[in-house]
Amino acid sequence: MGELAIDVTGMTKRFGPLVAVDHVGLQVRAGEVCGFLGPNGSGKTTFIRMLCGLLEPDEGEGVVLGHDVLTESEAIKRQVGYMTQKFSFWEDLSIEENIDFVARMYGIRKRRDAVRQSLEQLGLTQRRRQLAGQLSGGWKQRLALAACLIHEPKLLLLDEPTAGVDPKARREFWAEIHELAGRGLTFLIATHYMDEAERCHRLAYLLYGKLLTTGTVQEVIRNSQLTTWEVSGPNLLWLEQQLRGRPGVDLSAPFGSLLHVSGDDPAALEEAIRPFRTGDYQWRQIEAGLEDVFIHLMERSRKSA
Repeated sequence: MGELAIDVTGMTKRFGPLVAVDHVGLQVRAGEVCGFLGPNGSGKTTFIRMLCGLLEPDEGEGVVLGHDVLTESEAIKRQVGYMTQKFSFWEDLSIEENIDFVARMYGIRKRRDAVRQSLEQLGLTQRRRQLAGQLSGGWKQRLALAACLIHEPKLLLLDEPTAGVDPKARREFWAEIHELAGRGLTFLIATHYMDEAERCHRLAYLLYGKLLTTGTVQEVIRNSQLTTWEVSGPNLLWLEQQLRGRPGVDLSAPFGSLLHVSGDDPAALEEAIRPFRTGDYQWRQIEAGLEDVFIHLMERSRKSA
């Protein structure tokens, strides 16, 4: 990992009175896979569109792939691949026709060879004549990725690319991402899935338009200073209701057949759970997970707002 592929500061976008992105700065190194997290409406898509020149920032500055984000958006577009949330290709065209159309838009030299290589790289050759509208979610995802790569970009901006895709296809997709990153391609990937976040080199968490935390998975967890207890036993719903809102308990949430209870003040948390540490319940202190941390950040931000 070398120079910065993305280096922006103060990026801001307003829609009337709504501040969708509020002075966000982000640095991503070349060859890095950066996970971009946050709930719906947090400003992820708006930020991504500003990076690739589809939206003009109201404030902010910086460079993407060495080009000024404010004045050189056309140069940025030619070196960026953008995969939108919604499948955005022509469903009445075949896989091959869709990729060929995108190649023509970019003016790719030796277009037929480039389309053939793209089909081979993503395992689409046998399905090349199939209409895009007849594809499953996983194959649509492959088509979208192939189209994003046809002009050999240096940066891929992927907006929730695996939404609605089965686990096997998601795993194959992420294997492809890391193979491409190993060749030097940079990724900024918006996702809601914690298992996908853990596959990223670094994370950035956006909420209400503000950047709350960045770092590796371990850095984000450590910096949260969150203490978490895992509880098993009978009637955990009743226990969760009893703990909710007690001083020292910042988060109590079911995790399958277990309950996670967390707080950023270990002594206050210990005092809060003391009355319930009876023989009916088994308590075990664990390292906070990403989901614990992000829900905690969300709740803390909501309360301060």
